[in-house]
Parts: sequence; structure tokens; C-alpha cells
Amino acid sequence: MKSIQAYRFALDLTPRQERAVLAHAGAARVAHNWALARVKAVMDQRAAERTYGVTEAELTPTVGWSLPALRRAWNSAKGEVAPWWRECSKEAFNTGLDALARALKNWSDSRSGKRAGRPVGFPRFKSRRRATPSVRFTTGAIRVEPDRKHVVLPRLGRLKLHESSRKLARRLDNGTARIVSATVRRDGSRWHVAFTVEVERAERVPARPTSVVGVDVGIKHLAVLTNDELVPNPRHLADAQQRMRSLGRSLSRKIGPDRRTGRRASKRWQRAAARLGRAHARVANLRRDGMHKLTTRLAREHGTVVVEDLNVAGMLRNRRLARHIADAGFAEIRRQLAYKTEWNGGRLVVADRWYPSSKTCSGCGTVKAKLALSERTYTCTTCGLTLDRDLNAARNLAALAREVDTAGSGPVAGRGADRKTRVRGLVAVKRQPGTASAGQTGTVLPQGRTTNRVLTKAH
Repeated sequence: MKSIQAYRFALDLTPRQERAVLAHAGAARVAHNWALARVKAVMDQRAAERTYGVTEAELTPTVGWSLPALRRAWNSAKGEVAPWWRECSKEAFNTGLDALARALKNWSDSRSGKRAGRPVGFPRFKSRRRATPSVRFTTGAIRVEPDRKHVVLPRLGRLKLHESSRKLARRLDNGTARIVSATVRRDGSRWHVAFTVEVERAERVPARPTSVVGVDVGIKHLAVLTNDELVPNPRHLADAQQRMRSLGRSLSRKIGPDRRTGRRASKRWQRAAARLGRAHARVANLRRDGMHKLTTRLAREHGTVVVEDLNVAGMLRNRRLARHIADAGFAEIRRQLAYKTEWNGGRLVVADRWYPSSKTCSGCGTVKAKLALSERTYTCTTCGLTLDRDLNAARNLAALAREVDTAGSGPVAGRGADRKTRVRGLVAVKRQPGTASAGQTGTVLPQGRTTNRVLTKAH
């Protein structure tokens, strides 16, 4: 099985090498801004001409914004726009043009309805101070040195790694991996190189192929599993909040940059900003490390993993819980499980967004009409089952996988099923498989294994 995988390593750059990388990142930004200004000027001109009553045939000709078209335009104008273009690799300019081409395509597809999801805005110009320095190499000398402590990139030469690249080097030596591209990027105050690699993976089987685990993510506990395991929420952002506030106040007392007057930031402001950036990077690294360990363990051990399709964007509108929800990283957990279960020969089942996992009794299948967020213990009024709310939801998710196994050809749409639970009255609950594979949407499946319909009285 072939798959695309990224290997990311920290770099130890010398001051001269850092200046060279910044020059390449600046070249990418210049090419991006020049091409964007060119496209925007033509679009504004055509819009103005329409207001003058000019016919469509007589409007200013459009300019192509595909990557080949942007390349041709840049190559014809780079002598005047960037007389220093020979000092940087051609891949630096290609980085900025490629990012703009993809951004314009996403914006166009979003307007025409070809792209699903939230609307995509028109690309914006990249700021020298705010934009993250990044450059991508796709051609030329890209390799890992035999000592596994250095990498070679075009025009940048031999760069020292902060850590060993033995995991990637072993695959390259065995012939089971091929480097597609390399991206150098600065996160906080640390430079990283990320290799996009085409990896040939051996077929793997989870340690327990028949095991089914339901994963209910939350804030109190990061994840509650069907086997009564409670994965604690480390709350890295909350622990570092006091230090971040102190660093932010210290930064505000320094003389920072001012675009209106052209004032440049002081050295003390730059050092304070670097300290604050390192604090944020540390929180992100700790969160990423914990999620990778959790998702890797679940994918390697269990044959089937069941998660919910949560509306994280809607949950973030709750101003009291938004910071804690963002710190937990619900969407990242699902994203990692999606590809790790595929790598390990398992299966990921995603419950529908409207599936009432918390309101359904895992014992008898009765669905409550209302369940407040403050009720942390689930008590069934029908069978008397009492257990933790999150554990009840995890058990319902695990039972959902068994319903999918017996559903046959896939989700079955049920007639008369409710999308939302009514506030009062009898709620008719249709028993149907309500799941979909990762990245898709299924139908509602309230739990219940005794009858086809259950009428529950709203409280």
C-alpha cells in the first residue's frame, strides 16, 4: 500500500543559513504579492468598465491564474520586478505562485458551488512581518546525508538537523520511500524541514482485529473509551495561560512596529515577541504529542474505532467553553484517526452529527428528549441504568459499529425519523444505521435493539 506521509525535523541553522532561508521565503512572498496585484488589477478594471456600460466583448482581457500562466507572467517580468532573482532558487518564486494559484482556484470553486464547506474568501497580500516564512522545494538536490544528521536542499546547501532522521533514512535506504518535496518553515523561533514522502507500507493488522472501541471526546476527559478507560485532558493551554499573560504584558510595554508611521520594532520588542512565540509553540507541541500517542495506540490496538461527527465550529461559538474546546483539539483527533486506522488495517466509523449518543440509554435504547450539559451522570427512567454520561455515550458509539456490520449494503434512510429531538410530546425514533465512513455523512441511528420504534415522553 502506497501513501503520502510527512516527516518533520527541527533544524539548527547558522546565522548565515537563516538569512538565506529568510531570503528565499521573502522571494516567495514577493512573487505571491506581485501576481496577486496583477490579477486583482485586471479584475478591478473589468468591474469598473462594466459600470461604464462597456460590453463584455470589449472588456479588458482576463489573465490566467493557473500555475503555468502565473509562471509565464512572472518569468517575463521578474527582471524588472526583482532584479535580484538570480540570488534565490526558482523554487522560492514557484512557492508563492503555487500558493496563489491554489488560493484563487479555491475562491473560484467556492463561489461557483464546486467546493463544499464554508465560503472561501479572496486571497490577501502577505505581510513581511505577519506572514510565516516558508519555502518549498520540489526539484533539485533533496537528500538526507548518510550521517542522518544533515540534509541537503537546493541553493541552501547542507543543513544540520537538531535530531536524527533515522526513521526516514531507513526507508530511503530500503527503497520503500521516495521524497516528493521538502518544505522549510519557521514555527515560533524554531526552523523545521518537512519532507513529503511517498511511502510503500506493508499490510498491517491491529493487535485486536475484532475489537470495537467507542471514543467520546470531551473537555473534562479528553476521551472516554468503551472499556471504561478515562483519558485525562492535559489542558496545556490553561496551564500556560498565566505565563502567556505575563509575556503578553511584557511585550505590550516594548516599542513595537507601527505601519502608519513606518516605525520599526525595537530589539527588546523582538526578543519579547520571540519569547511569547516560543511559549505558544511549546503548547502546540505538547498538544500534538499527546494526540499522536493517543490516536496511534487506538489505531494499532483496535480493529474498529467509532467517533462522532462533531460541529466544532458551532461549539466554538460558546464563549465560555471556546478556549477549552480549542485546547482539546477534537477535529485533530478525528483527522489523525482517519489515516492511522487505514495505515494499520483498521476501520474508522463516524457517527452522524445528529446521532443522540449522550441522550440514548446504552442498556435499553430509550432516548431522552432533553439532557442538560450540566448533567454529568446519565440516569435512565425506563430501566434505571445509572452511569457516567460520557461512558454511556462511548458505549452507544461502540454499539453503533455493530449496527453497521448488520446493515448490509450501507446506511438506510428511515422515513419519519427526527433530525432533532422535540422539546415536548412523544418522540418517534426510527431504528436505522446512522453512520458513514470518514469524511462522509450518514443518517440518524438512535440506539435500541428490541423494537423498531420507541416512544419516549419528553420531560
